[in-house]
Amino acid sequence: MSRHQSHINTAVKVIESYKGDKPFALFIKHFFSENKKYGSKDRRAISSLCYNYFRLGSAAVNYSVEDKILLGCFLCGNEPTQLLEYKNPAWNATIHLSVIEKISFIGEDFSTDEIFPFVNELGKDIDAKKFCYSFLIQPDLFVRIRPNEKAAVLKKLESIKDYKLLNNDNSIAFENSTKIDDLFEVDKEVVIQDYNSQQVFNYLPSYLDTNKISSPSVWDCCAASGGKSILLNDLLHEKLKLTVSDVRENILINLRQRFATAGIQSFKHFVADIGKVGFKHPLAEQDIIVCDVPCTGSGTWSRTPEQQCFFKRSEIEKFNNKQKQIVTNVIPHLKKEGLLVYITCSVFKKENEDVVNYLQEKLHLQLLHQELLKGYDSKADTMFVAILKK
Repeated sequence: MSRHQSHINTAVKVIESYKGDKPFALFIKHFFSENKKYGSKDRRAISSLCYNYFRLGSAAVNYSVEDKILLGCFLCGNEPTQLLEYKNPAWNATIHLSVIEKISFIGEDFSTDEIFPFVNELGKDIDAKKFCYSFLIQPDLFVRIRPNEKAAVLKKLESIKDYKLLNNDNSIAFENSTKIDDLFEVDKEVVIQDYNSQQVFNYLPSYLDTNKISSPSVWDCCAASGGKSILLNDLLHEKLKLTVSDVRENILINLRQRFATAGIQSFKHFVADIGKVGFKHPLAEQDIIVCDVPCTGSGTWSRTPEQQCFFKRSEIEKFNNKQKQIVTNVIPHLKKEGLLVYITCSVFKKENEDVVNYLQEKLHLQLLHQELLKGYDSKADTMFVAILKK
């Protein structure tokens, strides 16, 4: 048996044994740890085959697993490979064609519109066709250059070829496999943060100026690893009184370590389930509440394409209910004239526009700004952000 066929057979075995109960990256890492005969090149090749399969989502349902893997290699690739030459030389010879041309070349009933099975749940500003196409493209890896670190970072970039400077040279796009830790001091010089995640506070400073708030009290109520807090700290030139919370103690431990590296010393923190009915906390009213709520993460699925293959539509309603409970619980802690920044990495209307409507109609907040940050045009995640005033 050829090495290429062995890789395909292993990929089929892995895919058929995966049930979607954990991230695929963890699943395949565990598989390789139990099967140590695979070298680093084998692991990379097999992992790539699996991800190409998942990138086709719900399309090509009539294909066998092996044929769908090969189709994924063809549609997602742009450079000839020995494996594709071995299995389908005609596809390998036309690998440089555009996706549209490749689909025409296949000459079979295949539609990229079938990749994403939840199109009717998308928000109104999503281009469904472009969004489906985005699953066939590996997103970039983005970093944000921190204040006063640009000169040092740009100096280090002189020895690197494959990167792109964005956003007035404050952001850098790399290939997804780039080892950022080998290049920079992470969280001190740069923060690893998706490009659109870097944009969620773009309009906030102007509203702070309008309300004449120069040193706001800020509660990042779903802080997770603290990326949004570090961003806001840098954007406001450290002129904020910061409180962070999360439901997971271990996450806040990691956050505190990350803040130490980032030079953020002055902040308060507490553990709380803010999505629990009846949530109360003796927290002073805040000028700003950042509410980066738990969501389906559907705007990031081009990075983790296996998730859409196992996602159940009923989960959208569950997240919608949870999000409305969270915003209901935090609004009493917002000052009058204070600002709520509502953020998701979802593309679903029920998690985005519908929750904003709830904030206006039921909680009587005034919508100041609402934006869908489209990732499919920039090899990034899709984010949703709304700024509302109490």
